[in-house]
Amino acid sequence: MTNHAHPDFAPRYYTIEQALRARIADLQPHDALPSESELAKEFGVSRMTARAAVVRLVADGLVYREPGRGTFVATPPTRRRADSLVRFSQEMRAQGRRPSSRIVSSQTRAARQIELARLRLEPGDQVVAITRVRLADAVPIALERSAFPTTAAGLLDCDLANESLHEALADLGFVPTIGHASLSAGNAGDLEAELLEVEPGVALLVEQRLILDQNGDPLEFTESRYIGDRYALDVTFDVQHDQGPTQP
Repeated sequence: MTNHAHPDFAPRYYTIEQALRARIADLQPHDALPSESELAKEFGVSRMTARAAVVRLVADGLVYREPGRGTFVATPPTRRRADSLVRFSQEMRAQGRRPSSRIVSSQTRAARQIELARLRLEPGDQVVAITRVRLADAVPIALERSAFPTTAAGLLDCDLANESLHEALADLGFVPTIGHASLSAGNAGDLEAELLEVEPGVALLVEQRLILDQNGDPLEFTESRYIGDRYALDVTFDVQHDQGPTQP
């Protein structure tokens, strides 16, 4: 016989966790939460039980702990819909955050094998390669490596640290129109960790994206490596139903 627990019998740490989630919704990033001893006194539980609730919030990225200082509200991860082609700068401004970019490299170089395939180039062709760190409110969010056909070489003369790359492409006559992306997981290597200002090995969300222009020609092949706890994707999907055999 299955025993369905009544909500009144939920573990005490769960009750504290839910109460703290409600409070966090009304707080600002970096606001302090009560200490474990204060939570224990408030809810009439042991410090161990209070700690269990806080640990669950840390694991979900809602709060962070600083040894010797306490527990604080974390900055919510940047979010975007996975089924929409939205410029990073546009996303950030819509969330009230200030977008910016730091140029790591900007050059013309020989195309790599995957770039030849995705951009439909010939062996020996070159690409315009631009690597940027994307930031929101001066906090690194992603490392973005982009490759373009040399017809877009005008990008090398643009101020991509302060301007939208896609707006620059449109000004050059190439309108980003439709795209396809694939997602995977990865970890930050030493160089990526240095550029993103995180510890080596931190979890990354890896997105490979191909964008076509208004004529249906390959325009941009980009690999973006997002810091896992600073960025999130929202996905909208349809639920497929098994209709079963058709009735006569």
